[in-house]
Amino acid sequence: MSRTQAWARAGAVFAAVLVADQLTKAIVRGSLEVGERRDLFPGIHAVRVRNEGIAFGLLGDSPTWLVVIVVVAALGGLLLFFALNVDRPYAWLATGLLLGGAAGNIIDRLADGAVNDWIKLPHWPAFNLADIAITLGVVALVFAIDAPRGT
Repeated sequence: MSRTQAWARAGAVFAAVLVADQLTKAIVRGSLEVGERRDLFPGIHAVRVRNEGIAFGLLGDSPTWLVVIVVVAALGGLLLFFALNVDRPYAWLATGLLLGGAAGNIIDRLADGAVNDWIKLPHWPAFNLADIAITLGVVALVFAIDAPRGT
């Protein structure tokens, strides 16, 4: 795959994640009050939660500007990694998932001062599609780092 194709794929994944995340959050904001809960499937509920931190509420008491700086720095490192490793398998996927997920949550934080989480499983904190993309992006990044170049 060429460098251009890899960047295009990463961009397409980024856009798909960002649109899906923001669309689902808009639906939840329009149909649930903060704290309100609805059953989706057995054991899976929609509940509107405001998360003022990052993963699992980490940095929850920190000002928005500090959280944004930490996330932007991490994304800068990711983009540098991708630019230097564009020929690694799954690097484009990891980059698109991580950028899309982070952008979706940063948009919430800048617009509302908190991230809108809405998927609730038993015994697990609420999360959203951006969080799923970030988690899958980390897994893909591990594979990209471990994979030999150009395969």
